[in-house]
Amino acid sequence: MIAVVDYGAGNLFSLCNSLEYLKLPYSVVSTPEALDRADRILLPGVGAFPDAMGKLRQADLCEALRRNSREKPLLGICLGMQMLFEEGTEFGRTEGLGLIPGRVVKIEAPGLRIPHMGWNQTEQRQPSALTEGLRAGEYFYFVHSYRAETSGEYIVLAAEYGEEIPALVQNGLVYGAQFHPEKSSEAGLQILRNFGGLTR
Repeated sequence: MIAVVDYGAGNLFSLCNSLEYLKLPYSVVSTPEALDRADRILLPGVGAFPDAMGKLRQADLCEALRRNSREKPLLGICLGMQMLFEEGTEFGRTEGLGLIPGRVVKIEAPGLRIPHMGWNQTEQRQPSALTEGLRAGEYFYFVHSYRAETSGEYIVLAAEYGEEIPALVQNGLVYGAQFHPEKSSEAGLQILRNFGGLTR
């Protein structure tokens, strides 16, 4: 069972539709106890980093996410990915979940429109179970103004938008997709399909 975390800062409709299409059992959850019962965890997110972290804290989900990430696969999507890092810099410094070393900073892309929105090609940097079955140079759909700043050892896929954008990251059982797999056609579905097949 996949737990889709609902903490008031995620657009769940498209993601849940994709899971249903793939016939992956899931449940929308909002309590630490429900996370403890799940086999895998999906952490979506839209909006601003400080607001979303505040909502996670109010729901008492931060420590539950940290605890569960040590023993079961966790995939953060878009802002959900960014919150996996140690800190965000949107509207000042905000502590993140600290599951992947690094921080989240504003995209510096002179001459290009921010937010980075639309389809972008990716390049594979590290092997990962989440990218099994993908073609080289696959495209995914992005919508974001901030990017992760982290060591190359954690970057699985990277995109280019004025500078390098970590597109898919991994640290042990913790994964993060800056793009929206649920909006990225067959390539995105393959990411979710692979996530549904992960073992501990």
